[in-house]
Amino acid sequence: MSKTALVVSAHSADFVWRCGGAIALHQTQGYDVTVVCLSYGERGESAKLWKQEGMTLGKVKAERQREAENAAKALDAHDIRFFDVGDYPLDLGRETQERMVDVIRKVQPAFMMSHSKWDPYNTDHMYTTDFTLTCRMIAQAWGHKPGEKVLGAPQLYLFEPHQTEQMEWKPDTILDITDVWEKKWAAIQCMQGQEHLWHFYKNVAENRANHFRRNSGGQAGGRAAQYAEAFQSVFPRTVDTL
Repeated sequence: MSKTALVVSAHSADFVWRCGGAIALHQTQGYDVTVVCLSYGERGESAKLWKQEGMTLGKVKAERQREAENAAKALDAHDIRFFDVGDYPLDLGRETQERMVDVIRKVQPAFMMSHSKWDPYNTDHMYTTDFTLTCRMIAQAWGHKPGEKVLGAPQLYLFEPHQTEQMEWKPDTILDITDVWEKKWAAIQCMQGQEHLWHFYKNVAENRANHFRRNSGGQAGGRAAQYAEAFQSVFPRTVDTL
């Protein structure tokens, strides 16, 4: 059976900053990673584009999609989907919910990833995780569209928010992404509309590598990771890999 994973990203750049390394690494391990971008981030996360003369909503969406598709290609992710439900705020009503449940059941992910549970700076993020948990629950229900294959119990990993100290987010899993860092860096540079975040997330990956080394044995034999990503698991873990 093929191995799969599912990333639910509020906006079209979130998956790049926060779990691009995990996506690229698991693609090399034989996983097929599906990325769902609920919105393009066209209203709230595209300031650089809106500052250009003659910009329109349609042009912003097209550019954000192009950037995200190029980033997914850099990560070797072959399945990226755009729900285009708007942003600031997201429209996560029943129609979007049904659509997401259908994707979850079709992908049958071994694990899932989404945002922190709390984010007062960007409520789109925390609403996405609540939405993802709800859709995961529905996908497990035998009475939802009887006859379909139901979902098992995949772990939901919460990827690192922008300001961890404000988000009630505590990592319990640190992933070495050194071997695929160049892919993530290439993906990051695809996000031209948010260039101000490039080096911020490079620094995050370097700092998490320091934590990886310390927690994998430190000077007494820790792996020499240069770049890493951190995650918080929602459910108890029984793992060989993510």
